[in-house]
Amino acid sequence: MRYLYSVYSDAAKIAIQSILAHKLRAFLTLIGIIIGVAAVVVVGASISGLNTYVTDKVAKLLGANHFMIARMAFQGHLSDDEFERRNRRNKRLNWDDYEWVRDHCNSCAEVGVEVGSQVDLKQDGIEFPAAVVFGVTSNMSEIEDKTIVDGRFVSPDEVQRSALVCVLGSDIKEKFFPNVEAVGQTLKVRGLPMRVVGVEDKRGAFFGDSMDRHIYIPATTHLQIFGRNGLQIHGKAGARENFQPTIEDARVTMRNKHRLKGNEEDDFGLVDVETLNNQIDQFTGSIAAVVVPITLITLVVGGIVVMNIMLVSVTERTFEIGLRKAVGATRKQILMQFLIESATLCVFGGVIGLLVAYGVTKLITLLAAITMTVTIGYILLALIVSSVIGMIAGIYPAFKAARLDPIIALTKTT
Repeated sequence: MRYLYSVYSDAAKIAIQSILAHKLRAFLTLIGIIIGVAAVVVVGASISGLNTYVTDKVAKLLGANHFMIARMAFQGHLSDDEFERRNRRNKRLNWDDYEWVRDHCNSCAEVGVEVGSQVDLKQDGIEFPAAVVFGVTSNMSEIEDKTIVDGRFVSPDEVQRSALVCVLGSDIKEKFFPNVEAVGQTLKVRGLPMRVVGVEDKRGAFFGDSMDRHIYIPATTHLQIFGRNGLQIHGKAGARENFQPTIEDARVTMRNKHRLKGNEEDDFGLVDVETLNNQIDQFTGSIAAVVVPITLITLVVGGIVVMNIMLVSVTERTFEIGLRKAVGATRKQILMQFLIESATLCVFGGVIGLLVAYGVTKLITLLAAITMTVTIGYILLALIVSSVIGMIAGIYPAFKAARLDPIIALTKTT
């Protein structure tokens, strides 16, 4: 055991001494490995960051344990023919559908309604184009986990009597009522004066679209102003462990309302937060499957550079190899020396690449306000691949050095 330890430690010591003796050449050799590792980790951080960004935004947009029933709902990629088929088959949802689900979905903690329309706002010479007016029931604040920073949300009584009240998104509040209390003020929507009863907390943007351009009014008021326009039924489970049973309960309830039998397809769309998150994972996974192998090519190029330098090193150190063999070094010891040297080069390059990647991700996060999540999976992938490439790159030069005849090596050098 001590003998083996001595053999490996001596080989490692000689390899490190050789690297330190040619610092500049070693660094230039490692540039390919450094760039490759940094590229893999940065790309992985970007993909993971995109996944985190979208998932967080979906959670903020929809809330936790939340599902939605609509005439058409996002369910991944659909062909044009399939979209047209569903468009012809699916029924427009109405208020009766909402009341049926509300009264018969026993496992639903909350059931509400949301319907949206786009409108240009204009008041006192101030214009706000493309605001989104949502008609809602009073419990949509709980279903979508909204945060009201000033005032309150729409009340059940206001929904029942179709009151002219509204809750403003932060962008609209700042546009029409900057530096003043918005609650109690009046904002005209389609020429009708709406009394402001609350202001929603700032939610930010989702893929470039602001979620703070919203106005919430009672759903009954919205139906009177805008007519029937894509009514959506929203539900919420009481606890995460009951989420899937609650969704199935709501689905069966809606099928009963529409009198669907046996194997008949649903004539409505149903989507939930977990389904969206799974689709997001599949989407980012597909990106990773294409992009990461491409960035790994840079590591292969770096490995070729390492192999080339190791071959040069073998040629330069022919005398040293011959002398070591002449005094008793075995082929295995010579082989291990050059394998350790090439692997050490690549590991050093991998570590430097990780430091570069960490700095780049922090800089991008700071300057561009884009989430970059460095994950252990991509770190291990980059280090393992760089180490394996280092070993592979060193095999041929190491075998070439191990096969050198000591007498011929000493003769050629002298």
